[in-house]
Order: sequence, then structure tokens, then C-alpha cells
Amino acid sequence: MKHNRIIVAIGIIGFFSLLIMLIFTSPTEIGPFGVLLFFTTVYATLFSIISLLFQTFKRIAFKNPNFKNKDYLYSAVLAFAPIMLLMARSFNAVNLWTISLITLFVALAEFLVYKRI
Repeated sequence: MKHNRIIVAIGIIGFFSLLIMLIFTSPTEIGPFGVLLFFTTVYATLFSIISLLFQTFKRIAFKNPNFKNKDYLYSAVLAFAPIMLLMARSFNAVNLWTISLITLFVALAEFLVYKRI
């Protein structure tokens, strides 16, 4: 239960900082550190949304309220997929090949989490 509060707080802080960044700055004036901060806040927001959705799904579908550390790793890997899509979009390289490679990468990373931990 304590982890949920932390994840929700990180998601809310990330979302509002992302909104502030999008409203008050442009990509040309933000610089490299700002781009890094942008991708980090997007990742933090997506991680909190995906982990809460995953936890809700696990609670409803499997009737299991326990959310293990491994489940957080699954959420962390899955939250990185939209970041890779954003990076591909910034290079103007989103096509079927890129999406299939990102899907393959996420599937392999999820399999690694499943096997290793």
C-alpha cells in the first residue's frame, strides 16, 4: 500500500512537471538537459500509469492483491516502449519495421525479467 502512494505521487509530479514544460518552453530553447528531463518525466508518468493499471488488472483478473517487485519490473520495461516510439518519431523513422523491433525488444526484456528474477 505504501508503494502505491509513492507511485501515484511520482506520476502526479511527473505529469504536472510535463505540463509545465510543454506550456512554457519549446524544444529549441530547452536544450539537452531539458530534453533529458522531458523523457524522464514522460517515463515516470507512464511507469506510474502502467503499474497502477497492471496492479488493478491483477487484482480483478487473478483476485491477487499482492504486487511483487517482479511486477514493478514488468511495468518498468513496458513503460519504456512509448519512450522508444517517441525517440523514433523524433528521428521521423516510425514505420512497421521500427514498431516490430520495439515490440521485439520489449518482449525480450519482459522474457528476461521472467527468467532472471
